[in-house]
Amino acid sequence: MRKLILACMALALAAGAGAQVVRNGRFEQTLKAGAGIADPLRDEVVVEFTTPGSPPIEAAAFWDGGGDWKVRFSPEKTGAWKWRVKTPGFEPASGSFRVVQYKGANILYRRGAPRLSANRRHFAHADGTPWFWLSCTGWNSALLSTREEWDRYLADRAAKRFTAIQFVMTQWRAGRKDELGQVAFTIDGGLKVNPAFFRRMDRKFDALNERGLVAAPVLLWALTSKDQESPGVALSTQDAIRLARYMVARYGAHHALWILGGDGEYRGANAERWKAIGRAVFPEGRRRHPITLHPRGMNDPWPEYKDEPWVGFFMYQTGHGSDARKWRWNATEGPAAGWKLEPPRPVLDGEPNYEGHLSYQSQKTIDDYAVRRAVYYSLLGAPPAGVTYGAHGIWFWSRKAEVPLDHPRSGVALPWHECLDYPGARQMKVMRDIFDRMEWWKLRPDRSLLAADAVDAEFSNYIQPARSEDGKFALLYLPANQVVKLDLAKFTRPVAAVWVDPRTGQETPAGKPASELKPPGAGDWLLWLR
Repeated sequence: MRKLILACMALALAAGAGAQVVRNGRFEQTLKAGAGIADPLRDEVVVEFTTPGSPPIEAAAFWDGGGDWKVRFSPEKTGAWKWRVKTPGFEPASGSFRVVQYKGANILYRRGAPRLSANRRHFAHADGTPWFWLSCTGWNSALLSTREEWDRYLADRAAKRFTAIQFVMTQWRAGRKDELGQVAFTIDGGLKVNPAFFRRMDRKFDALNERGLVAAPVLLWALTSKDQESPGVALSTQDAIRLARYMVARYGAHHALWILGGDGEYRGANAERWKAIGRAVFPEGRRRHPITLHPRGMNDPWPEYKDEPWVGFFMYQTGHGSDARKWRWNATEGPAAGWKLEPPRPVLDGEPNYEGHLSYQSQKTIDDYAVRRAVYYSLLGAPPAGVTYGAHGIWFWSRKAEVPLDHPRSGVALPWHECLDYPGARQMKVMRDIFDRMEWWKLRPDRSLLAADAVDAEFSNYIQPARSEDGKFALLYLPANQVVKLDLAKFTRPVAAVWVDPRTGQETPAGKPASELKPPGAGDWLLWLR
């Protein structure tokens, strides 16, 4: 299978007259610049792609060192295509290629890149098939991994049914350079990019998509330390725009979802800066992938951005806590509030509790139970679009037991490969399998399923219920072995009650719904009414 995928990628990267590219693959063309192109970050090079029966599509080329520029394009229609460089001074100035149907097993090439669904509540492939965001947080993973480590990591996550990987694109506060000691950009004497750094990153993107995984890169990390290394704060607004445009041009033909800023404060006085960056980097006609921002813990910037056309989905960070305030925010704010904004967008928790990380309140190690609780609160507190998992040693890419750089309160991180098979990571596959047993994209939060006296004001045993829009099924998360009290008047059709163990996925029938039901064992449970 891997040989078949690599063969398809080779087709996708072919160039010149008569080149053949698979649908939803990637066409690439090297362009030679004349003397008139002086600044790779200020002079935009535009290439137009056309096919009969469709409007022209523009893509920006990117500088790859010396006099070399490249353009990449992912065609979604089969047939004959032509391209031409609209910016004077490049050779060749035009060409053609043919797009053929992909016949392999890779879901991204078979069904197309994820985008917003028709109702804008979840993600879907180009053919309309719902796509579930299950991302792993590998902030330093692409930056620091060797090729062999990257392949091992991706193979494990694909086997556990993850669909995306979140990572930081450049040097940042917890990763000052890449595995080879290179940085993405420098600012002494003016902003400059390092093509060698990005050529290495090209291979990371390629490998992701070959595994059927979507890239979720942070373009401009926006929380810094004393060295001002993170681009979201170290660069001026104009330079931040130039750097982000460069990366979008370079990777816009890959299957990706963009995270424009990372861990930033985007509200209030900072809002206009980030709105300006978003509008400039993702103008009308160039927004081929959904875009978001990654905010700081328990922050909600989205009421200020709900009318921004470039914002495709709302990401939140419920954070690494364990007290009542954290669980209240996790269950009732964040995604639970954001999905009510108009126009609608998918909402998801992009940074819940990291397994192996220390809780900020108790300073106790976060276990798989705290991971599950954060995940199910986030998924069922809003129309589910997906969720992110994180492990302490993986996000930092530790190769030894150590406290991550500039994160003294997070605790000792174990080597990344020892964290791959944490219980919580295995249970993310269980969660995917459970959700795929039902039409999960139809679920909506519905607390009316609970009896009036079932509310937990202290959030110690807060139950999170959701029901399908058509009323045919419901799913409830119980954080403890507790009696759940149902309002039976809300059920107008015969249904069965089934307990589902979120650790294993095993089902235990409970008969018909009753006014009170108790799980069959200790710990947290899912109750599926169907």
